[in-house]
Amino acid sequence: MKSGEWRVESGEYNFFPVPCPLNPEPQTLSPPVPKTPAKGSYALISLGCPKNLVDTERMAGLLQLDGYRMVSDPAKADFVVVNTCGFIGDARAESHQAIEEMLDLKAKGKLRGVIVTGCLAERDKDRLLQKYPQIDQLVGVFGREDIGEAARRTMAGLAEQRTIFRPAPTRPPEDTHRLRITSKHLAFLKIAEGCNRLCSFCSIPQLRGPYASKPLELIVAEAEELAADGVKELVLVAQDTTFYGIDLYGKPRLAELLQRLDRVEGPAWIRLMYLYPMHIGEGLIDTIAGAKKILPYLDLPLQHINDEVLQRMRRRVNRAETLELLGRLRKGIPRLVLRTTFIAGFPGETEEQFAELLDFVRTEKFERLGAFSYCEEEHTPAVELDGAIPLEIRNLRRDRLLAAQQPIAFAWNKSQVGRRHEVIIDSRIPGQKNAYIGRSYADAPEIDGVVYVTGDNLKPGQIVPCEIVTTNNYDLVAVGC
Repeated sequence: MKSGEWRVESGEYNFFPVPCPLNPEPQTLSPPVPKTPAKGSYALISLGCPKNLVDTERMAGLLQLDGYRMVSDPAKADFVVVNTCGFIGDARAESHQAIEEMLDLKAKGKLRGVIVTGCLAERDKDRLLQKYPQIDQLVGVFGREDIGEAARRTMAGLAEQRTIFRPAPTRPPEDTHRLRITSKHLAFLKIAEGCNRLCSFCSIPQLRGPYASKPLELIVAEAEELAADGVKELVLVAQDTTFYGIDLYGKPRLAELLQRLDRVEGPAWIRLMYLYPMHIGEGLIDTIAGAKKILPYLDLPLQHINDEVLQRMRRRVNRAETLELLGRLRKGIPRLVLRTTFIAGFPGETEEQFAELLDFVRTEKFERLGAFSYCEEEHTPAVELDGAIPLEIRNLRRDRLLAAQQPIAFAWNKSQVGRRHEVIIDSRIPGQKNAYIGRSYADAPEIDGVVYVTGDNLKPGQIVPCEIVTTNNYDLVAVGC
């Protein structure tokens, strides 16, 4: 169990507020709420990706504005909001486990109500209520703005209206007035909603609708609001970051957005996640390379390298284009760290095609890499493909990818020994004097490794020059300079 998580019976979930990188004192981006008696108390469980976390923070802010008080222990709350993930099988299983444990607390009289929100609610709708009739309110992805109504119904014990679902909006809703549950110095900034890619293995377009960019000015305003609240690291997220602006302005405008964000006072680091390997032109590369705050770290999910597999995945890129892109990125952005992900055991993947992927990993030497076994997603085209691969073989291929990556990651870490890096401090190490956990520019929060830092009187959010003195597997050890 990671530091800062609470264990509830058989499961492990992030209950908020909790220690870093989730914040022990949630940060309110809205005006101060009058100190009147609270309508009730609630606890939060947020599962899934950072985009889901932004939704959680927005719902928490709305509940606070509506007069509800957050507590850290679900057993001491009037109701709990479980913001679920419905993307892959393991995530769905985790969501089901969280729901079952909260319903068990309700059955024991420790909770008045359970509100289930997010992607699993959107995906399964009435099937979820049939399986768990004790759920008080079921709120879809785009029903988040009505979380106050769901809370009112729950507190009033209303059973006749138990669902809130809304269609995907033409433009994504604002993410202002969030009650942030990340550390004060860290925030995720969602620049778009939905996806147009229609990859054959992915259910996201079904859950979150077509791609919808936020207006550029709105994103800048949200960044300024976060900066005013003390954020030092902004992490830009969307289902497809490089598609930003095409639907709204008729052409990609990520480069322009980054130029504007680079001028926002306050944040020192801007990190880019979820860049689909299309629409990465020289203008975007030059912007990243020349910016003061944009980190030379790119999350570029490639999924595979074999042309036939990519075609079956409907990725709209091929091996030659991928190699050309990687060359341009490495040449154009000094000190670049690349993170990627691959799917092992996609339907029809032959041993030869997997061997091609394995060789690609060993050759390209990505600094950061994740690998996943293919998971069947209901109502996706990939489910109908022939050549299904047994789960045991999928898992074996995943493990072979990770085994191939390990010496590459360890070698990169060793190459950093003796070098100096700026490290953002996330938290103290409990029980140790002058010992801290931080991250370098090469480490995305909750995804990559960490840097263990020795220094005097350091504070979370402080960016400290450090010398790397040794490695600890996937992590680094440093001394503050």
